[in-house]
Amino acid sequence: MRSSLLITLCVVAGLFAGGALFFLFPQSFGLAPAPAPQIKTSGKALIGGPFSLVDQNGKRVSEKTYAGKFMLVYFGYTFCPDVCPTELQVMSTALDLLGSQAKRIQPIFITIDPARDTAAVLADYMSNFHDSFIGLTGTPQEIRAVTKKYRVYYAKVKEKGSGEDYLMDHSSIIYLMNERGEFVKHFSFGISPSDLAAGIRKFL
Repeated sequence: MRSSLLITLCVVAGLFAGGALFFLFPQSFGLAPAPAPQIKTSGKALIGGPFSLVDQNGKRVSEKTYAGKFMLVYFGYTFCPDVCPTELQVMSTALDLLGSQAKRIQPIFITIDPARDTAAVLADYMSNFHDSFIGLTGTPQEIRAVTKKYRVYYAKVKEKGSGEDYLMDHSSIIYLMNERGEFVKHFSFGISPSDLAAGIRKFL
């Protein structure tokens, strides 16, 4: 009777041990768990892309027009009282600091206010900054399309009786795109010319 009880206990213990091994080391039984699903990412930020706009000379251009050069892109408007001219001056000074390397860069100003920023207005405005600057405008639809691709926020400030004398709210970011038009880096508002030049130089 006692031996039967011992045998039964041994059998139960063996089954328990075997079950534990099955759950802890299923690969030993040819039942390895399925591998976790692999999530693949491109590692590229979804910023930028094709566009079709008009430059300050009235010429239709696209991102392909500047292929082979880095694009330094800023979105703003010519009636901006402070932020836009400040950032464009920072960009201009940074280009001066880069010296001969600046030839590899195409600085671009894209308006978010196409109603007022015609090609002629842009031509006059861009003359205040680095001589390599290109100003781009387009239809409201074309501007919406390019700002969406660059994740740019902008909105007209509604004020009663303002007419054409109005302000625009907008994000203030400088985008660096490589020779293939792919996003490389962004620079936030307030960056100094020397830091901007150093940040650009890392990718040249």
